[in-house]
Amino acid sequence: MNLNTSTEETVKRVHIDCPSLGRRNYILIMVPTVYTIIFIIGIFGNSLVVIVIYFYMKLKTVASVFLLNLALADLCFLVTLPLWAATTAMEYRWPFGNCLCKLTSAAATFNLYASVFLLTCLSIDRYLAIVHPMKARLRRTMFVARITCIIIWLMAALASLPVIIHRSVYVIEQQNITVCGYWYATSNATSNTTVKVGLGLSKNTLGFLIPFVIILTSYILIWKTLKKAYQIQKNKSRGDDIFKMIVAIVLFFFFSWIPHQIFTFLDVLIQLRVITKCEIIDLVDEAMPFTICLAYFNNCLNPIFYGFFGKNFRKYFLQLLKYFPPNVRHSSLSTKMSSLSYRPSENLILTAQKNGPLDIE
Repeated sequence: MNLNTSTEETVKRVHIDCPSLGRRNYILIMVPTVYTIIFIIGIFGNSLVVIVIYFYMKLKTVASVFLLNLALADLCFLVTLPLWAATTAMEYRWPFGNCLCKLTSAAATFNLYASVFLLTCLSIDRYLAIVHPMKARLRRTMFVARITCIIIWLMAALASLPVIIHRSVYVIEQQNITVCGYWYATSNATSNTTVKVGLGLSKNTLGFLIPFVIILTSYILIWKTLKKAYQIQKNKSRGDDIFKMIVAIVLFFFFSWIPHQIFTFLDVLIQLRVITKCEIIDLVDEAMPFTICLAYFNNCLNPIFYGFFGKNFRKYFLQLLKYFPPNVRHSSLSTKMSSLSYRPSENLILTAQKNGPLDIE
């Protein structure tokens, strides 16, 4: 969306080159409906994840710390979804003021970076726990996990700062409606374009490409290690299950985010004036809300998706649904060896190492 400023008021008045961007009747119905579904499922599911991990599992593993923070990051974003659903239903009119415009937009960006960074750290933790279980014991501590999460939250907040600066309420002159969008208060057109392109490319690289490469590499190495271990123990069916789980994790992340990243890159081309036709610009603006729905639906399901790979998580989750209070007695040794930390896999690898080398090709 290309904006031309007409005045310098508290609420800016702008002129846009393609005034009908993304305003189709079916979008104004479908997107708020999807947002509402994501809000209900996300609030319910992530709240249960927080309760299970914090009150039932007592944050005993490094992975549980990352999952808890992942659920909390999603909840921070989910509470803003009713505002986005309402404004989309009102043809993108924003009646909630400039402060909420900045905060809700920053929450969405914060969630994007925090979730992706946490998933990346979770994959690295899985790699260390399974491929290098002995060497990683001193590094994979609760203290390191908590410090890592604090750093991730600070990095996500820093990545959200440009949104707070440049997102604002302005009035579209042709339609005389108030919207919440990006306002680039720069002195010249070159600086204006640089900010827009920088935000888009940051989302592509830091928010997807680099994390995806790390996640993919980590799980490939995990799969190779477990495959050799199961071959040594002649347990093909178990190896197939692990392989399917790893493929599911990688594909779930990739296909949920790639549409949004592609259209974000197309938006960068629009800002660079490589794409100038209103028809293509309209297509990008029309598709963007649906790619956002897919991406954030992935984010809101992530804690549940990852958590259910752990047997203890499933047990406590079902226990919570049956209104059983958390066990206040000391946990048993098997509970402490939570499947969220993949202890059985570590034991399997250690056993295999006694019988033969586990070199990663």
